[in-house]
Amino acid sequence: MEISLGDIVKSLAGRDKGEIYLVVALDGDFAYAVNGRSRKSDNPKKKRSKHLNKLSHSEFAEGKLQERKLTNVEIRRELEGISNIK
Repeated sequence: MEISLGDIVKSLAGRDKGEIYLVVALDGDFAYAVNGRSRKSDNPKKKRSKHLNKLSHSEFAEGKLQERKLTNVEIRRELEGISNIK
């Protein structure tokens, strides 16, 4: 499964297994993901794409990422519907 900018993903491996993230950048086989709490927009988590499971796609986030950097509040709001991020 191909991971793309603006995807909402779930981590399948590592210490953060089970965490929900928003993909904000791509670099080859790596995706940079944030959740607005433990992984803020200025310090994204670098994960191999094979360790991520695509849950859905956020058109809002994809559009905003092409214009500018998303704020942590916007990221949390996008992920609220997927899970209860604290």
